[in-house]
Amino acid sequence: MAGRRAALKAIDWVAFAERVSPNQRTMFNNFKTRSDAVAAKLASLPAKPVTIDWNFYRSAIAKAGMVDDFEKKFSALTIPEPVDTQTAHINTQETEANTAAAAYIEESKARVMQYEKELDKFNSMIPFDQMTIEDLNAAFPATKLDKEKYPYWPHKAIADL
Repeated sequence: MAGRRAALKAIDWVAFAERVSPNQRTMFNNFKTRSDAVAAKLASLPAKPVTIDWNFYRSAIAKAGMVDDFEKKFSALTIPEPVDTQTAHINTQETEANTAAAAYIEESKARVMQYEKELDKFNSMIPFDQMTIEDLNAAFPATKLDKEKYPYWPHKAIADL
């Protein structure tokens, strides 16, 4: 039974619930309730349908040949199962996402190491209120005044007056 095979795929509802945004929580709960109801209904059905007692119908129906015709048509009936075309695509997307996540984690670890080095630099630095201008310029080179670009700082040049 195709429905039973589809129901065998387990859904990790806890992991699913973690990814649902709070404004969609009611829709998620409704979806889970409907899914549980369908799964319970599928679980209550037998694995194989009940066989038809054609002899009973032959004895109960007066028109001869009608049951034989139905039995022939019923045995010839085949219900095609849909072909799964998306699982391979989803699996490739999952592996791509996993490799991208692993690369991001490695890059994040490298950034964390860099930030820890900067933090160690700041922790080992002289406290700001005890720094001199020379200590500040040594710790933060961008704060050093550029005498070529601003030779009269903090005053204005005579030509600008």
